[in-house]
Amino acid sequence: MWFEEFASPGFCAGVDEVGRGPLAGPVVAAAVILGAVHPRGLRDSKRLSARRRTELATEIESRAIAWGIGRASVKEIDEINILRASHLAMQRAVAALSADPEVLFIDGNLLPRFAVPAVAIVKGDDRIPEISAASIIAKVARDQEMCRLAETHPGYGLERHKGYATAEHLAALKVLGPCPAHRYSFAPVRDAACRGTAGQQTRDELSW
Repeated sequence: MWFEEFASPGFCAGVDEVGRGPLAGPVVAAAVILGAVHPRGLRDSKRLSARRRTELATEIESRAIAWGIGRASVKEIDEINILRASHLAMQRAVAALSADPEVLFIDGNLLPRFAVPAVAIVKGDDRIPEISAASIIAKVARDQEMCRLAETHPGYGLERHKGYATAEHLAALKVLGPCPAHRYSFAPVRDAACRGTAGQQTRDELSW
């Protein structure tokens, strides 16, 4: 394939992130060096069932030469914006690798800064096995974290929609207001916070 000119087999890493669009939770990235043996059925994590993603993630983690996970917190997302936070998560994922890749294949059309050569590949998560593997690892890791956040912050349904702006999530935001897991730099969360502040002021005025 065309990308073989960039690295010897076994020393290219795929990098992908998940969680740029949600209203809550971190953005999580993964980097994977597969080597010569690829698990069967690798593809974009969004095109796989949750059960199949989990199965493949276990296989990738046990068979890959190296894999690493990086994340950027809600606080970092709000402070530096979601694009920069996504790039930061990718950089952390690559730094977490236990082996040094010769080249990185990055899903998308924008490249963070790395210490090794990197190639941006549009729709790479469904074209390049290493990126597909990274997409799966990152998705499973983030989904697990969202389920843990759901236990800490009940009532929003985070374990179901994983922080995305579903009707259920938006309705919960309207009733409950944002929690610490929410991204206040995102408009629906910011608007919900403003409504909550206005409502509190009205209640205070009435009680006075």
